[in-house]
Amino acid sequence: MIFSRRRGGDTRDTATETPPPATPPVAEDSGTTAAPDSDPQRPEAEPVAAGPVDLADAPAMEKALDLGALRIPMYDGVEARVQADPEGRVQQIALVMGDNALQLAVLAAPRTESVWDEIRGEIRGQLRAEGFASNEIEGPHGTELCTRVRTPDGPLDLRFVGVSGPRWLVRAIFQGPVAVDATAAPLLQTCLAGLVVDRGREAMPVGESLPLRLPREVAERASQQQTEQQRTSTDSGEPDGEGGSRPPRASQRRRQSQRRR
Repeated sequence: MIFSRRRGGDTRDTATETPPPATPPVAEDSGTTAAPDSDPQRPEAEPVAAGPVDLADAPAMEKALDLGALRIPMYDGVEARVQADPEGRVQQIALVMGDNALQLAVLAAPRTESVWDEIRGEIRGQLRAEGFASNEIEGPHGTELCTRVRTPDGPLDLRFVGVSGPRWLVRAIFQGPVAVDATAAPLLQTCLAGLVVDRGREAMPVGESLPLRLPREVAERASQQQTEQQRTSTDSGEPDGEGGSRPPRASQRRRQSQRRR
């Protein structure tokens, strides 16, 4: 697993900091970008959906990444990329397999009513406002939204999926070739189908992200690595990440003083 940490008070958009992006990256262009050349249909050989499931209905998991409200099955060949703040609160989670990725988020929702239609409409409206065409297809989890966006590395296919459960909604974004061909990275679909959601009892506004946290041992290891990186940077006199650098040694100050005389 690869993780990165943000400094406290940093309000930069996490979508631009950890690949793959959390939301469609946009390049300035007044025109409209078409969806993929051929109208995307249901991705080939996509397995029948079995999940995500609620914790109350979840089977035992042999190998999983437990982020609190979301438990993710892990498989060889799939890399988890997690971005968290210094307190271990997860800001972004993506599963990566080669050139393909699956971005995950879990939101609060009503107990009996799905909000995916509303959320999908908001996504489609945002894409339209930014100059991107999109179209809806029927997938194993119901209606999905497909688009192609521009990035600094070229066009990127995206497929938005929503799965509703009791008081929760999993929002998933397939990115890369897997967005139009499930056989490009079938394990990512398997990971989505194996998700377990622990909604908890706390009342939350509809649409608000459920809290995700790094496991304690992972958060501690990340904190230790960050401390070591900062110490190494300080010892070498490199910038400390805040735009400053290590003060000159006493011998350097003496040489600077002699040159000024």
